[in-house]
Amino acid sequence: MTLSPLDDYPIHQAPEVMRHVTTSDRNFYDRYYFNAHPCSDDLMLIIGIGQYPNLGVMDAFAVVRRGPLHKVVRASRELGTDRMNTTVGPFRVDVIEGLKRLRVVLDDTEHGLSFDLLWEGAIPATLEPPHYLRWQERVMFDSRRLAQTGRWTGTITVDGESIPVTPDHWWGSRDRSWGIRPVGEPEPPGIQAKNTGTFYWLYAPMQFEDHSILCIVQEDEKGRRVLEEATRVWPDREPEYLGRPEYRPVYAPDTRDVTEATIHFAPPGGEPFDVHATPLLPVHMMVGTGYGLEPDWKHGMYQGPDLKVQGVTYDVRKPDDASRMWGMVDAVARYDYPGGTGYGLFEYWALGPHPSFPG
Repeated sequence: MTLSPLDDYPIHQAPEVMRHVTTSDRNFYDRYYFNAHPCSDDLMLIIGIGQYPNLGVMDAFAVVRRGPLHKVVRASRELGTDRMNTTVGPFRVDVIEGLKRLRVVLDDTEHGLSFDLLWEGAIPATLEPPHYLRWQERVMFDSRRLAQTGRWTGTITVDGESIPVTPDHWWGSRDRSWGIRPVGEPEPPGIQAKNTGTFYWLYAPMQFEDHSILCIVQEDEKGRRVLEEATRVWPDREPEYLGRPEYRPVYAPDTRDVTEATIHFAPPGGEPFDVHATPLLPVHMMVGTGYGLEPDWKHGMYQGPDLKVQGVTYDVRKPDDASRMWGMVDAVARYDYPGGTGYGLFEYWALGPHPSFPG
């Protein structure tokens, strides 16, 4: 057992050193997620940095979608003993003021993407409901997450072009999540091979000039709710519960690509209202980033004792590259409702059977 700098702070939650978590589940993770966009379809940048204490790994990725290009930089290293070290090769995140201001950096590499960005929350960081899901006797999800919308300042460089980022129109959202979800190398499936693989999901943190709405909908193959959230949040007053959200997507013909959606809210004691969502620029989160499609690069997968940094670029004008764009979509979206026009993340996936799909 080895001490780390965290052990000098009075923050222990268990009779363990701080670098160890209280569960031995291999799938425990602790990670940052950020997205940045100029409130348009010009560009979307997504960043993830995660630790996997029971796998001994820390990794990071950044993916930018600009026009037809889907460009990823990713890195992995052994976690080591110091969990306060949030550097993974060229990546790092610095907590400047907890729950308010963070700096995220990707130093220049040969892979054509770098940035130095300062995040400032526009609303208080908000704790979301617990995410718990048991499949075929195994707990697959048991996690907590905080969410926050905000604004960015700094610079993004793509293929040598420097793009200034200013908070007047560079918005985004972030989350911090920790707990259990599938990570690392595949396990023998056992009874999980019987699972049909349904994942019907909407995650929509939407930002307006003076407030934000945080919305989650997850349902199983029978349409039963697994997780939901609907909250309107201001910088300077109590959040408002918006009741049970109802999600009505419209799909492109013969696909499960969402072209528009209506999200209905019915705040108890208040007037019901609809928010109309229009996805502007899709980012296929599972392509190159570690979320599951590549057999040789998954979140938490051990890549060897030495730091590994890689880059991959796809061009969706090429049929072979376009055919890779599958799975979870994180899109920049415009949100319109009587309370104003805003922008934010529209994250969705409709995998497997669900009552909304006939047959």
